[in-house]
Formats: sequence, C-alpha cells, structure tokens
Amino acid sequence: MSEINITPFVDVMLVLLIIFMVAAPLLTVGVPVELPKTAANALPGDQEEPLTVTITAAGEVQIMTTPVARDQLVGKLRAIAAERETDRVFLRADGAISYEVVMQVMGALSAGGFSNVGLVTDIGGPTLDAADR
Repeated sequence: MSEINITPFVDVMLVLLIIFMVAAPLLTVGVPVELPKTAANALPGDQEEPLTVTITAAGEVQIMTTPVARDQLVGKLRAIAAERETDRVFLRADGAISYEVVMQVMGALSAGGFSNVGLVTDIGGPTLDAADR
C-alpha cells in the first residue's frame, strides 16, 4: 500500500484540539493583589442629563422634547454648548428618515460645538442577512 492513511492523524489532532480548548481557560490565573488605599476621590461621573436630539418620522428635529426648526438648530446648539460641561450628545432618528437628513443634523451638531455624537439604536433589532448585503 503506497498511500498514507491520514484518518488516525486527523483523529489525534481533533482530540488534542479539544484538550487544548478545555485546558486554555484553566491556565489563565489571576494574581491576588491588595491594592493600596489612597485619599483620592473617584473620577466624577456625568452630573448633567445627557443631551438628546431626536429626528421624528415626519422629519421634525427636537432638542430633548422641544421642537426646533432646522435653520435655527445650529444657533440653539451653540447656546446649549456654551452652558454645558461636556460635548456629548445622543442622536435618535426614526428608521424611516433618509440618510441625508441624519447627516445634515449631524453636521449641525458638529457646527454647534458637539463633537462627541452617539447614535442611539434599539437593541435586538433586525440584522442584515445575505439578501440585504
């Protein structure tokens, strides 16, 4: 017989793979360390209520719950940015709104002094399948 039978080799490799997969998490050991005590205060959390800008399905823009015309958005955002400590803002947009409208509002947020923009989404929404790509 001049051929090499690789079936036993594959069996051994699969068994070794399973052994290493089970043993690898057990090899990571934490080192017990007693951290020193200091008089330093903890880092401050966000004391401000997060600023939220919403684009409704009708295309209306709201800062928190106050409706704002799009041509007045940058001026209002600059006034708000002058009073706030952080430049964090959350942008919520209805799924029916076009990408262009969302980008225009994001541009207004940037021009208004907010560079830290978080896009709010719903968890557990639909995912892309092969037909959507």
